[in-house]
Amino acid sequence: MSTAYITHPICLKHDMGYGHPESPERLRAIEQELRVAGLFSLLRYYEAPLASHEQLARVHSGHYLHAIETVAPQHGLISIDSDTLMNPYTLEAAKRAAGAVVLATDLVISGQVENAFCSIRPPGHHATREEAMGFCFFNNVAVGAAHALALHGLARIAILDFDVHHGNGTEAIFKHEARVMLCSTFQHPFYPYSGADSGSDYIINTPLPAGTTGQAFRAAVLTHWIPALESFKPEMIYISAGFDAHREDEMANLNLVETDYIWITEQIMVIAEKYAQKRIVSVLEGGYELDSLARSVAAHVRVLSAITESPAD
Repeated sequence: MSTAYITHPICLKHDMGYGHPESPERLRAIEQELRVAGLFSLLRYYEAPLASHEQLARVHSGHYLHAIETVAPQHGLISIDSDTLMNPYTLEAAKRAAGAVVLATDLVISGQVENAFCSIRPPGHHATREEAMGFCFFNNVAVGAAHALALHGLARIAILDFDVHHGNGTEAIFKHEARVMLCSTFQHPFYPYSGADSGSDYIINTPLPAGTTGQAFRAAVLTHWIPALESFKPEMIYISAGFDAHREDEMANLNLVETDYIWITEQIMVIAEKYAQKRIVSVLEGGYELDSLARSVAAHVRVLSAITESPAD
């Protein structure tokens, strides 16, 4: 089984300042763990291209794209909101983060790889059609899904979001698009304080209270996600892969561990094999405690790539 690993060095240069949890060290920790685990050399490495204006404009307004280009700084930091900032490298990093998901889509649909993991930042699932927020500038997973709809003619796409925060931007973009099903688990009440009562036949929101264990998380997925996905029969699956629901991540209050991320990845792969020709694109979202993030990503990627042993790197 071939798994693409897509990233770009510019993603390390987007930096929102000392002490900001969404730091370049996240990607360094992930790659180091993949190397230590003997996984990195078994993945197919690709550098992320720039997303085009056309690709971004499928999910973001022209007004927003012009505004974000205009405010991008030549030096220093500017604040978009209280915790979302831009430095001189942010705009390119954001375009390559979205471009990574476009490339992953093309690679998977063409059969060059079976699935892909996009190790990118800034993340994307809070970005709406008109607004950057929650560390996010472009909605990376939405850009990829819209590309699959427009260029590859898919009729049913599922986006599965297990980040600890509700994927409000993804929901806003696809809320009236019956070709896209969004399933999102998230701590509630919690930032961005949405999702608890906005579901539909295609928006499967699954709010979880603080303190939720892995056992309760699994039960929620089996109760809410799996029947919906079985009925929808997606032709391709995207994952908004946030690992900030880990019990060691102090940004939130859920209690998942690596075995829970292994389990949810296995469940997704079963659905993908049944209905989607095994086509999965996984896109990094949150996860801010570096050790648990790195371990969780390695566990997730190991399942995607069907590597059961620990080969020497």
